[in-house]
Amino acid sequence: MSPPLRWSSDVLSRAKSIAIVVDDTSSSNPAVQWVVYNIDPRTTEIGEDAASDPPKEAGQAAVTSGKVGYEPPCDKEGSYRFSVYALSGRLKGTASASLPDVLKMIADQTIARGRLTAVHIE
Repeated sequence: MSPPLRWSSDVLSRAKSIAIVVDDTSSSNPAVQWVVYNIDPRTTEIGEDAASDPPKEAGQAAVTSGKVGYEPPCDKEGSYRFSVYALSGRLKGTASASLPDVLKMIADQTIARGRLTAVHIE
């Protein structure tokens, strides 16, 4: 189940949407564990298991494994980044977009980013 997350920033007043990307950066095969995008910019937190019940009008991309939604960390010694992006617009054309394309759309519209890194997850 996806973890609860909360964020804040002065930049949120300029954001048109929010995206969250969770990735594993520790292994020899880095992987994206979760991508959720087009979150209303007034949203400042998501609850536990938001992947099963995403915020209204938010979308989720297929991750490295091909699954749509949250792929839980499986390496207890891993290092996982939880990144929250404030975007200048909403992502469009994501239904048929590949993971690299969705990540590029996020990068192209990022006006601010916050990041939390979790290590040794139990």
